[in-house]
Amino acid sequence: MTRFLQYLAGTSAIAVVFASMAMAGAPDMSLHPRPRPVASVSVANQVQNSAVRVYYKARIRPHPRPVAPAIERPLRAMIITDAPGVRRSIRPRKRPSVLRRTPEIVRVVATRTQPSAIVTTGRAGSVCGDPKIRGQRLSPIRGRLAGCRISNPVKVTSIDGITLSQPAIIECATARALKKWIRTGARPAVGRLGGGIRSLRVIASYSCRTRNSQPGAKLSEHAKGKAVDIGAITLKNGMTLSVLKGWRDPVQGKILRRMHKSACGTFGTVLGPNANRFHRDHFHFDVARYRKGSYCR
Repeated sequence: MTRFLQYLAGTSAIAVVFASMAMAGAPDMSLHPRPRPVASVSVANQVQNSAVRVYYKARIRPHPRPVAPAIERPLRAMIITDAPGVRRSIRPRKRPSVLRRTPEIVRVVATRTQPSAIVTTGRAGSVCGDPKIRGQRLSPIRGRLAGCRISNPVKVTSIDGITLSQPAIIECATARALKKWIRTGARPAVGRLGGGIRSLRVIASYSCRTRNSQPGAKLSEHAKGKAVDIGAITLKNGMTLSVLKGWRDPVQGKILRRMHKSACGTFGTVLGPNANRFHRDHFHFDVARYRKGSYCR
């Protein structure tokens, strides 16, 4: 017990020595930061008594643009007042009646098989009152031979989406018959072969001449705009069904014969390679009518 008390006394003495050593270098005041010194009384009173303006309703909108000089004022006024959505509607206006009149734009020089003047009266569009027949209206045609004329000719470039290799100058009855044949004869005969029909190769339309261009023969239906000659049918994949080369072909011949047969009735006269030597390379279609019905050969 005595030894234990002596041990505690020694430990306390040591603790006191260390504590005194630690307190020897301690500061006299706390290390907490001191508050910033207050300004003089006069300055503080002046700040407290002064009225500070606070803009709670300050405007942030931009100022209006200054007025332009006198030279630029007309242009500025035009831009502001005519801008879409400001004072006027953005809907398109109706075209003036003066612009709807299609002026004369082309004149064709006369040749032996053409009239003295063919005048187009409008741009390429629908003709014959049918949106599927595209082309131009022409002025009346008069040829050098008696009866060689077309009262209301049209220059057809495509029919029912099928392009003609060259424009066909015919009358509207011929154009409508050709459209009917394309829908009821040509397209069904081809079917899906080659993706369908892309164009027709027209080798003759209006021509002021006799039949087969033979001296002393009757006037051809070509001279009246009632006939058109088709030499081949081009498909969308580039394949061509040629009347000259394909008529006796085992595959193409069947298709061409169907086309030839389907035209009989739609046209008044249908001629092909079996008709005569003048039609070995094309189909001849015309809208001439006979008492006994259509003539097909």
